[in-house]
Amino acid sequence: MKYNDIICQQIHEHISDLYENGLVDKKTMDKFDKSCLAPVKPLTSNEICEIREKEGISQTAFAHRLNVSKNIVAAWERGTRTPKGAALKLLTLVQQKGIDAIA
Repeated sequence: MKYNDIICQQIHEHISDLYENGLVDKKTMDKFDKSCLAPVKPLTSNEICEIREKEGISQTAFAHRLNVSKNIVAAWERGTRTPKGAALKLLTLVQQKGIDAIA
């Protein structure tokens, strides 16, 4: 997880512990997630292509690692579709730490 700052990280970790022990409800945990975690920024088609090319792998291999179809990766790179949710988080992780981070 990427936090807005160190204070947010510490607060979020404590609240997460309370949530896991049933002392904080889901609604409260969601509020802390939104306020403490850094948002995942959308990626352009060029950025997605650059991420894949930097890793030196084909669209098919990239799709396999992301658990999506090759056609989806091709659509992202053409700009006809936009990654969202888990796919966007995985792409951001690969961008920051490399393909091995999700292997």
